[in-house]
Amino acid sequence: MRIITIFSGAFCRKNSVVRDILNSTDCRLITDDEVLAHACKLSGIAEEKIGRAFSAKTSVFNRFTREKEISIAYLKLALGEMLTGDHFLISGFSGILIPQTVSHVLKVCLIADMNSRIARAVETQDLSKKEAARRIRSRDEDCASWIDLLYSQKDPWVPSLYDLVIPTDQTGVAKAGALIAENLLKDVVTPTDRSMSALDDFRLAARVEVALTLEGHNVGVTARGEAVTLTINKHVLMLSRLEEELASVATKLTGVGSVETRVGEAYHRSDVYRKHDFELPSKVLLVDDEREFVQTLSERLELRDMGSAVAFDGESALTLVRDDAPDVMIIDLKMPGISGIEVLQQVKASRPEIEVIVLTGHGADAEMEECMALGAFGYLQKPVDIDRLSDILKKAHEKVRTGRDPVE
Repeated sequence: MRIITIFSGAFCRKNSVVRDILNSTDCRLITDDEVLAHACKLSGIAEEKIGRAFSAKTSVFNRFTREKEISIAYLKLALGEMLTGDHFLISGFSGILIPQTVSHVLKVCLIADMNSRIARAVETQDLSKKEAARRIRSRDEDCASWIDLLYSQKDPWVPSLYDLVIPTDQTGVAKAGALIAENLLKDVVTPTDRSMSALDDFRLAARVEVALTLEGHNVGVTARGEAVTLTINKHVLMLSRLEEELASVATKLTGVGSVETRVGEAYHRSDVYRKHDFELPSKVLLVDDEREFVQTLSERLELRDMGSAVAFDGESALTLVRDDAPDVMIIDLKMPGISGIEVLQQVKASRPEIEVIVLTGHGADAEMEECMALGAFGYLQKPVDIDRLSDILKKAHEKVRTGRDPVE
């Protein structure tokens, strides 16, 4: 088995180079879409949600949900399961997941001068230069974020990460394909026992990482043979207890012989380790134009291990719902611009699965009846007891999570 990975900037003729290589080798193509589909099958998570892992934009709720980390764990597991048998050409972001210890991988980067990329975008997509530049920069941001996330490297095109960096504005498609095919046959890409073992280690580490993320943990995972090493990169008050919990999860998995835990370079920073509890609300959007009130409420919910984001007006709230949908919303009724009633109407019309709790200081019986008729989960008046709010918030989250009304 020999593997080619191709990571590319936008409008760098990647598809043409990939076709050329497939025509001249016996490699089987693996695309990001295929890896996403398999990760979806393994996890039960929607492909669209897993695919967000490739984006530079991270959910405002990710600090609490760790959706990106969970998605990456499943992407690793999916890719590891797909790499059996044939020679492969992995095109896109997924190939970067293979660790550098797997030496029978020819790592290729395709990049080009910005002006040539803009010209190609204008020619092939009928875009203006301004729009072409915007799309290229957006894609480059995704590439940079992905490389930084996996390798702590700000420059996605840095030569040290690749075996070949090919400037496609200076090298034609046929020449680039021939160069890649030629290097694929070199001894350095020949599978060895050590390299194949490293691929097995990648698979085992992925399985452990998935198991830990599903238990709410977020640690680095590596494997060598049956020995698994877990790296804790956030400070925790009771380290020994966390180490015991991590080891108890990992040692249950087939293929794990021993587990070692250690603290990483970031352990002594101010950030604190937090295990995610999937039964607690972690995607709550607080909408209120009283900034001090809503920020204080967010902090009080966080003390109760509930994750939230804030919006200070109806328009911002609807934008967040469109781009990064919460599970539960807590909204005020009286806000400048789009009112809370209008927000409730639009949310229940477009995303009925989102539960909305009205929390207002200007309520009346008629407004309460209107809100409940529009689909609000609850209606509370300020000042509200935080324990009462927490209780109704948990019930709303339970309904979202299970699809059933909570049992009183």
